[in-house]
Amino acid sequence: MIHRLTGSLAAALMTVGLAACGGAYSSVAMSGSPGVDQSPAAYDAPGRIVSISTVATEMLFAIGAGERVVAVDAQSNYPAEVPITDLNSFEPNVEAILGFQPDLVVLSYDPGDVVANLEAAGVSTLLQGAANTIADTYSQIEVLGAVTGHENAATTLVADMRAEIIRLSDSVEFRDDPLSYYHELDDTLYTVTSSTFIGEVYALAGLVNAADPADADSSAWGYPQVSAEYILDADPDLIFLADTRCCAQDAVTIAARPGWENLTAVNTGRIVELDDDVASRWGPRIVDFLQIIVDAVNSVD
Repeated sequence: MIHRLTGSLAAALMTVGLAACGGAYSSVAMSGSPGVDQSPAAYDAPGRIVSISTVATEMLFAIGAGERVVAVDAQSNYPAEVPITDLNSFEPNVEAILGFQPDLVVLSYDPGDVVANLEAAGVSTLLQGAANTIADTYSQIEVLGAVTGHENAATTLVADMRAEIIRLSDSVEFRDDPLSYYHELDDTLYTVTSSTFIGEVYALAGLVNAADPADADSSAWGYPQVSAEYILDADPDLIFLADTRCCAQDAVTIAARPGWENLTAVNTGRIVELDDDVASRWGPRIVDFLQIIVDAVNSVD
């Protein structure tokens, strides 16, 4: 069977790879002309931006820099007005990128030579690796604001996100016995643990991750693959499906899995069907993601 590297799983595997690499991939790196100040403030605001990062694309438009974005990768499908192209974010093609005559290229993944080749062609790049925490999201938004000359908008966006996340977290009804959950990345049972930014969002709603014990093998980097037997034994109170689009999973397909009809979440109807993209991207829409989680938690009697 050929596995579909799309949606939540693709984002998760990229996160694992970037986290394993460390260095620039785990934070931010800016390229430019040798011998000059490499801080974002040292750059003139770019007039033509190419984004081959779904998250950066969402951030750029959220801070008002969208009018300078001339091209985005094929996976950048939000917001609706993005200038989508066939650029591949997983296998970036330098010649294709240069065809859009960018002043700045923003990317979240470099297989080893893309940044160097773009720099050799005189194009600046901003490499923002996958976020490990919500704080990383805030930092990336602020850096993009500084690079594009939208500092105030970026600062406002981060402040608004912080305030809304606090409000949502505070709205969760307190429970003496916290609810447990299982977050499904794809139909081969890849999931997330509390050590990921996704797990951090769930924790804000007071949930306990049923997959945490499965992360004993550090090579999983917070994204272990579990078995059906593991889920049946864990019997989570809620199930969140982040594979509704990539893998066509929903409450009906979950209930049809052998033995899963006996799960508490299935019997009580506590299966939440998520938008794969909202549940896997660490951009401004993590607030929307948290809202869905909080609503699900507060609906439990």
